[in-house]
Amino acid sequence: MIALGVAWVLDGLEITVAGAVAELLTHAETLRLSSAEVGLVATVYLAGEVAGALYFGALSDRLGRRKLFLITLGIYLLGSGLTALTSGNGIGWLVFLYLTRFIAGMGIGGEYAAINSAIDELIPARYRGRVDIAVNGTYWAGAILGTLGTYILLDHLDPALAWRLGFLLGPLLGLAIVLVRRDLPESPRWQIMHGRGGDAENSIDAIEREVTATGVVLPHVDESRMLEIRPADAIGYRALIRLLFREYPSRAVLGASLMISQSFLYNAIFFTYTLVLGKFYGVPATATPLYLIAFAAGNLLGPLAIGYLFDTVGRRIMISGTYILSGVLLAISAVLFYAGVLGPLTQTLCWCLIFFFASAGASSAYLTVSEIFPLEVRAKAIAVFFAIAQCVGALGPVIYGALIGDGTHPNRLFLGYLLGATIMVAGGVIAYLYAVDAEGRCLEDLAPPLGAATAPSNHPV
Repeated sequence: MIALGVAWVLDGLEITVAGAVAELLTHAETLRLSSAEVGLVATVYLAGEVAGALYFGALSDRLGRRKLFLITLGIYLLGSGLTALTSGNGIGWLVFLYLTRFIAGMGIGGEYAAINSAIDELIPARYRGRVDIAVNGTYWAGAILGTLGTYILLDHLDPALAWRLGFLLGPLLGLAIVLVRRDLPESPRWQIMHGRGGDAENSIDAIEREVTATGVVLPHVDESRMLEIRPADAIGYRALIRLLFREYPSRAVLGASLMISQSFLYNAIFFTYTLVLGKFYGVPATATPLYLIAFAAGNLLGPLAIGYLFDTVGRRIMISGTYILSGVLLAISAVLFYAGVLGPLTQTLCWCLIFFFASAGASSAYLTVSEIFPLEVRAKAIAVFFAIAQCVGALGPVIYGALIGDGTHPNRLFLGYLLGATIMVAGGVIAYLYAVDAEGRCLEDLAPPLGAATAPSNHPV
């Protein structure tokens, strides 16, 4: 799980490093970029994530989860490593910078689809929720590492060297993980899907040997659980969209709603929090990393502390509850902000409390879309909803940046916070109405494989 979960650590680290060195890249001794050119760096990275999720999501269903573990991580290492080699200014180097950020984003985007599929297909059903949510939540461990790393580098080294080393923090961590990932098993479910029954048996035998070696007695699996599967033809994205909205319409609405609402909220708040601290509370830019660490800590603790409840209390109550509660708390903090009773510390504490619950909810969105669709399209389904969420979520920073303005109109940001709260509450209501009670259930019970010879014709939508 550490080897798989590092994808989110790397993404959190990359986003944080890029934000921390953004202003530095405008200096004469670095790359002399304009503010607009620096802003486009983040946009290109997010575009790379979307492209990578769609492209490698399809490859993950075709080539296997394990191969994609190594391919996508290697692409990320290449892109982020090359970013650190950007030198000088001029259109040629600017294109090189954007290209390397796009490549790094593609690697991380591809990781999302392959890793979520693998987690759900390898983890026992009774632990699937808490493990998936905890792994997704480690994004914020990366944010903390990135903040601490860049804070130390920028404070002690020459700026021309510091920003380059900042972009090398992720590759250094990624190189260590490559060695661990080589020993990860392929998903037996994927092997069965491609007619490799013998390989699937060998994978299962190896996993069972490791488990029984610890003294655990594995229960007998009754043959009534047997499911005959015929390898299915590859399904493209156009056919996938038809399948999702024709065969699983309510689940498609559920997945899209959860992913869009959490993406909008996170992109809106996370990418503008330094503006709020600076414009409304007068916090200097040199002090904002300390506030980010507190903000990230709240996001990290939420999935770790309450993730197990998604397996015990259940998906419907917990998903809808975390979305609705975080939305209500955001609305309350908006009122306090408008009343002028918050300072930089209390505002950050409000964010920590809000995102303690919102982070667990956001992680459950990835869990949901990875477990409620058939085996043959699992990775591509994750990629589709991830791409939709990123495209819509990208509007958040633009909208909230305009609402913040020069910091003289708190009423505008107050309305923006109420908008974010409404979107999260709406996502929670949809979750309560359409959530699938997946806790403790086998993936094939939740969504029979398309190639299952005995799959029921009246599967739930």
